[in-house]
Amino acid sequence: MAQVKVTLIHSVAHRQPTQRRTVKALGLGKINSSVILPDNAATRGQIFKIAHLVSIEEVK
Repeated sequence: MAQVKVTLIHSVAHRQPTQRRTVKALGLGKINSSVILPDNAATRGQIFKIAHLVSIEEVK
């Protein structure tokens, strides 16, 4: 199964509460924190909501 590496590159301060909760639900905390997640529809939907705050890389 394919996986994606998500890295938080912008702060969640002064963002909408739903965006803050999405970042926390993905397992991201501070800036430059990274997490490897499965590449499925649920994960892609969460990433789409906060695409302006994160960097995405595909991991094999």
